[in-house]
Amino acid sequence: MRILIVGDAVGRPGRRAFAKYTAELKREREIDLVIVNGENSAGGRGITRESLDELIAGGADVVTTGNHIWDRKEVKAIIDDEPYLIRPANYPEGAPGKGYCIYPHRYKTVGVINLSGRAFMGSMMDCPFRKADDILRELEGKCDIIIVDFHAEATSEKYALGYYLDGRVNVVVGTHTHTQTADERLLPRGTAYISDLGMVGARDSILGVQVDSILHKFLYSTPVKFDVAEGACIYNAVIVEIDNATNKTVGIERIFIAEE
Repeated sequence: MRILIVGDAVGRPGRRAFAKYTAELKREREIDLVIVNGENSAGGRGITRESLDELIAGGADVVTTGNHIWDRKEVKAIIDDEPYLIRPANYPEGAPGKGYCIYPHRYKTVGVINLSGRAFMGSMMDCPFRKADDILRELEGKCDIIIVDFHAEATSEKYALGYYLDGRVNVVVGTHTHTQTADERLLPRGTAYISDLGMVGARDSILGVQVDSILHKFLYSTPVKFDVAEGACIYNAVIVEIDNATNKTVGIERIFIAEE
């Protein structure tokens, strides 16, 4: 089984590039399942009915999110009804939505867990390590494959969760920084890991946002609107291969596509 896990799709350019290159990869690499982080898919911050539908039409089976999940108030009207749209599971009890889902692939059941880091994230989140333990107990015997999207800032925290879950889940991928790391590997007990998937969005940008607006913020520290950058895009992802007989992870390949 081959699973394509795609970095944060940023705005309209990210949604366009996601649809284009996901279709190509599904055709050329015989992809069975597609997961994408969609928390920046609506205008660069948050997710809406329209941006979610576009990601699904573009090939997404499961959409994960992160700290920008609540940036568009309309998400609260859809998040409880969408079975494969998830938000970080370690939001405090009572938050809308759910932190994991079970996707019924035609011959495998795949559990997808979304967690948020706490270091430098600026929000009051429950412990992602203990929350992962809770969810794994709930998923015991229900899934053939388990994938974790850890939406976090600190690489050290991402590595810590990767090692904590090594051998207990198939994959731990980091999201949030929009910058793809080159540390993809199988951890000692067989879990595929990468610190950050990167993003799908405008290449000539700062994390998908127009350069001038970000420079203005750094230079003057005054409020400025962050507009999504346009133009040629990059597409960052990994392909994870699972042995169908054993359900063990056997490989992880980093994908970096850059438009001219």
